[in-house]
Amino acid sequence: MPSSPTPDGSPRPIALSCGDPAGIGPEIAAKAWARLRDSQPFAYIGARRHLPEGLPTALVSSTAEAPAVAATALPVIEIDFAGASTPGTPDPADAAGTIAAIERAVAEVQSGAAAALCTCPISKLALIEGAGFAFPGHTEFLAHLAGGSHRPVMMLASPELRAVPVTIHIPLADVPAALTPGLLTETLRITAAALRQHFGLPAPRLAVAGLNPHAGEGGKIGTEELDWIEHTLADLRKEGLDITGPLPADTMFHPAARARYDAALCMYHDQALIPAKTLAFDSAVNVTLGLPFIRTSPDHGTAYDIAGTGTANPASLIGALQMAAEMATARSTHGAD
Repeated sequence: MPSSPTPDGSPRPIALSCGDPAGIGPEIAAKAWARLRDSQPFAYIGARRHLPEGLPTALVSSTAEAPAVAATALPVIEIDFAGASTPGTPDPADAAGTIAAIERAVAEVQSGAAAALCTCPISKLALIEGAGFAFPGHTEFLAHLAGGSHRPVMMLASPELRAVPVTIHIPLADVPAALTPGLLTETLRITAAALRQHFGLPAPRLAVAGLNPHAGEGGKIGTEELDWIEHTLADLRKEGLDITGPLPADTMFHPAARARYDAALCMYHDQALIPAKTLAFDSAVNVTLGLPFIRTSPDHGTAYDIAGTGTANPASLIGALQMAAEMATARSTHGAD
């Protein structure tokens, strides 16, 4: 489905930040353009010299210009990079350019030139070493650029499953303390609002996993479910949210179970990402909920080990661009929550 059309009937373009140029971002961007050139325009925000040799490109000054040229060349908003940018070898000198590409991509969305933002993978370590990057990750930097008052929520999405981890990149031993009624409540509200606004689901059905095996089994294998999770979910049901749970996580992800909900809320990283990646390893899309603009990204990293070999699979980036377009269409139809 294309994004909501411009006055001349063409789909609104997506802004694609290049990510780390030493990774597979340039290669998969080129392959995505070859696949989507006639259906969904996007502008690559990065350096033309990083793209595969022989790829037709066209310099543009704004993502809004992409539809006019995308059928015959990849639209590029040029960003300067200081490093040598050797595939597979991250260069701290490229950190400033990588950050500038993200900042420009966000500006394109905030100005309305782009319908949504899609981001190629970065290396946080390379950004720290080269530019003193002060954010825990890509998503937190985007929240900062959005104004700093938004709490981003991660969703892994595919046709098979939408999964949201309530806690993310923390040790498993820290999860019980980090998992609070406030955090769970906020995550559920943000997820429900995004499913209505960006996915066109007027009454989203949410399934919530228990923290403990068998959802605690009546307090025999942990008491968090009885102590507060059940009460928190009951309060949210009173607000009108359609919530099932807490459920045993080991029975939530077979086909019949997935048919009963629109998104699964999981208590920690692997509880969500193992089923998501098992069901759609090459095509799952990382969606950031809770920002004032749409952001998607491929569900993989920089893949330095195969950068420059021509073997990178563009499926997740293609899915991310298509999902960004679909979300933009839903948002234009359903408006803000």
